[in-house]
Amino acid sequence: MTQPSQRLSEAGSRYAAARESLRERARPHLGIDPRALGAFRIAVALVLLSDLLIYRLPAVRTFYTDDGVLPRATLAEVYPLLERASLYAMSGSARVQTGLLAVAAVAAVCLLVGYRTRAATCLSVLLFASLYARNPYVLNGGNTVLVAFLFLSLFLPLDARWSLGAGRRSVRGEPNDADGGASAEGGDAGDPRICSLGTAVTLLTLVSIYAANAVSKYRSDSWMSGTAVPRIFQLSEFTVGLGPLVSEYTAALTATNWLWIALLSVSPLLVVATERARTGLALAFVSAHLGMAATMRLAVFPFVMSSVLLLFLPPGAWDRVEAVASRLSEATGLAETDRPHRSDGGTDAQTPSPTPSRTRRGIRAGAAALLVGFFLALVWWQAAGVGLVDLPAQESTGQLSEVSWSFFAPNPPDASGWYVVAGTLESGDTIDLRDGGAVSYDRPPDAAETYPSTLWHQFGFRMKTAGESQYRPVASYACERSDRDVASVTVFHVEQPVDADGPVGEPDPEERVSVAC
Repeated sequence: MTQPSQRLSEAGSRYAAARESLRERARPHLGIDPRALGAFRIAVALVLLSDLLIYRLPAVRTFYTDDGVLPRATLAEVYPLLERASLYAMSGSARVQTGLLAVAAVAAVCLLVGYRTRAATCLSVLLFASLYARNPYVLNGGNTVLVAFLFLSLFLPLDARWSLGAGRRSVRGEPNDADGGASAEGGDAGDPRICSLGTAVTLLTLVSIYAANAVSKYRSDSWMSGTAVPRIFQLSEFTVGLGPLVSEYTAALTATNWLWIALLSVSPLLVVATERARTGLALAFVSAHLGMAATMRLAVFPFVMSSVLLLFLPPGAWDRVEAVASRLSEATGLAETDRPHRSDGGTDAQTPSPTPSRTRRGIRAGAAALLVGFFLALVWWQAAGVGLVDLPAQESTGQLSEVSWSFFAPNPPDASGWYVVAGTLESGDTIDLRDGGAVSYDRPPDAAETYPSTLWHQFGFRMKTAGESQYRPVASYACERSDRDVASVTVFHVEQPVDADGPVGEPDPEERVSVAC
């Protein structure tokens, strides 16, 4: 007669065998090469540092203090939940904000080199989510995508390769509880990919973003008529770099419109396809995003998406990368200084205990539930963004387009916009405070130049539908920063309709606020 303990053991063995069989089937589609994890970690850390040092730090006083354009009182009035949740809202001084940015930079450097990777990732999630919550007007979809994938990175062994912590956990024989034991789930020498719930959710999240974007474009008259991209390139406040030159080629932009829709439509192949087909598709998306970076003012968005796409490159692609790197090292006489490693991402790995403790099982179950819940929430939110499901009335009033990552969909703006800040001097004369000249509402030769920086452009674009109370700190800021004897400041938002061939009609100025200095 079979003892109960023996039956439980046999059942457990059958479950483990079935789970391993499922993992082997899923590995080519939902697994991630350890080298891809290392490259992703490095790329994301560089994006974080760029966002801090290029965009945020130079403008800390303007956008993150009480002396700037969005003091905490205004944030609390418009977004009370964000004001309570953000660490940066604890103080309105530039010194505190700069200190928090410095801590975020240190965490990003630790992530870059792979030192205490999980702690650095956790701190980065907290600080960057708080930073973005402090001023939601200086964001685009790339910033929210970045925070989402930083969170998902907590469930990935990012230090599997090219890091100071490579193999540290496996050397001690510890399984990775947070990602469901991903560090122990690498393949054999033939397929080194790590496959876990964390890798699956991470890859599927990006595919869901692209798929939702495709659906939103299918529901758009402008995208399905081929006029969306040509119209976007007539929004001169967005076009920079090669953008103004490209905007003159309407036929090429129309072709780009259809190519982008086609690429989004086949985005599920990122997890369905394997090897060369998958590599080609991932590189096609990367090329598209880098093309956006070369022509449009989109801040970190193209680089965030390109960083995530590195996770889709299969082992064959990384083998070729390492072969090229090896040849370059030999040609330049550089010796490899990285510590010895195995193809599965481990370093002198020891096999963890096959029987995890009850506490460890509980942690894994909790992590799995959190991952699945996060993914389902994102899918639901994106479905609401494209109109497939309804949001509760109190949530539908939010800026859903920023959360659903629809990116100029379902319909891109149909008007180009810029600001005119008019100052009335003590003498009674009125001047444009931007250049000191006469006030004019005519379309500027380059609307992008009317915004001093990318963050100013994001701020102006988000603020165009804001109320007078939100514009009042902006006018006060203009008063304080002017080097003229200004008696009052009036802020105008000017719009001019555009179509695929350029501007139509006349500019229409609308006064937003007038403040005595």
